[in-house]
Amino acid sequence: MDWFTAPDYWLSRLVLQRALAALYLVAFLTAALQFRALMGERGMLPVPRFTARVPFRRAPSLFQLHYSDRFFAGCAWAGCAVSAALLAGADSALPLWAGIVLWLVPWALYLSIVNVGQTWYAFGWESLLLETGFLAAFLGNDEVAPPVVVLFLLRWILFRVEFGAGLIKLRGDACWRKLTCLDYHHETQPMPGPLSWFFHHLPRPLHRVEVAANHVTQLVVPFLLFAPQPLASAAAALMILTQVWLVLSGNFSWLNWITIVLALSALRLPTTAPSVPAAPLWYEVLVLAVGALLVFLGYRPVRNMISRRQVMNRSFDPLHLVNTYGAFGSVSRVRYEVVVEGTLDKRPRADSEWREYDFKGKPGDPRRWPRQFAPYHLRLDWLMWFAALSPAYAGEWFGGLVERLLENDRDTLRLLRRSPFPPDTPPRCVRARLFRYRYTGWRELRETGACWERTYVREYLPPTRLA
Repeated sequence: MDWFTAPDYWLSRLVLQRALAALYLVAFLTAALQFRALMGERGMLPVPRFTARVPFRRAPSLFQLHYSDRFFAGCAWAGCAVSAALLAGADSALPLWAGIVLWLVPWALYLSIVNVGQTWYAFGWESLLLETGFLAAFLGNDEVAPPVVVLFLLRWILFRVEFGAGLIKLRGDACWRKLTCLDYHHETQPMPGPLSWFFHHLPRPLHRVEVAANHVTQLVVPFLLFAPQPLASAAAALMILTQVWLVLSGNFSWLNWITIVLALSALRLPTTAPSVPAAPLWYEVLVLAVGALLVFLGYRPVRNMISRRQVMNRSFDPLHLVNTYGAFGSVSRVRYEVVVEGTLDKRPRADSEWREYDFKGKPGDPRRWPRQFAPYHLRLDWLMWFAALSPAYAGEWFGGLVERLLENDRDTLRLLRRSPFPPDTPPRCVRARLFRYRYTGWRELRETGACWERTYVREYLPPTRLA
């Protein structure tokens, strides 16, 4: 079938596959380095406790069949190895069928992690990586030109990511319609980056322009992805430019990066396509069958997108083949942070010395400037932002965090930037307090060197010690 492939997109496919492999590598590395404290056998939300109450059909995973910390680590590091091999182009050295199987390995391994990850993996970009990874497995390798069906379905994912996010904003917080959300967003976003302070202090008229441009990019430009070239490439380029702007202004794990990866499916890079044989019949049948399945399953995200009760970041099947996306339907006006402290006094007094735990990414010391971590994902830091919004968000795991800090648990302390206590001297009591944070102004920054100013609000958790 002459229409089945698009040879002009062979370089776009190559860049897309290598970039996707790099994101898989980051995702598996994040899992390997953080899982023990979060959901290991002695973690805050242990996987065995989860699999004991959730059946396989609702959360298919290798860890439903067997779990141990050693087995999880093996799967995570195996995912790193396969991702690194794909990044190096191993799929191109294999027959077409073997290349497809190799691409499905990281998808299956990461699906196993996400489906037992509970709150720690309840982010939209987890499903987005899985949906993109499954579909991209059928892009083929050097033996065949990129199939049109897969390229268009990748654009369809990008359309749902952008258009869904645009709709959730229009239906959500009024500040999006008033063009004022960016007066607050850079200060109150979950994890600011090193340039977020400067973005926040841009002139307010420029913030209005940013919001208006965001509406155009998310509500108008996505339709051009399905237009003839060069309109589709122009739309993809504009989306990539917008995502780079977001990368510079905050830390959103790999959300922006995988959106850029998806945009490559519509970007026709100027180069001469190599001569390749026609696609084998079995490959055409397989791709068309997968495409038909995803189109059939896709009615639920479409129905959600056009619904007045649109929800964000939800998967509609246990394999995460089709999902709905969206972000920041509402924007906080005030930033709160939970500050965790410990003391060596068994019974704290008014004059007790309380030492603050220093997290890697979330704001703490007002003089410490935020760092760039994305696409790496600091899961505990992100959940601490939700905990500051409401204790209900932290009900499952915050007590477990405090307990492990009281034990000076090595794996938990590795999630932090610094513990104020030596390894052999755990705190006798731990407490948490809620502070309001705001960015300092230019004058305050020059005089104090602090990018944040914080004000005590209330007690979040009273002094707590091990029973």
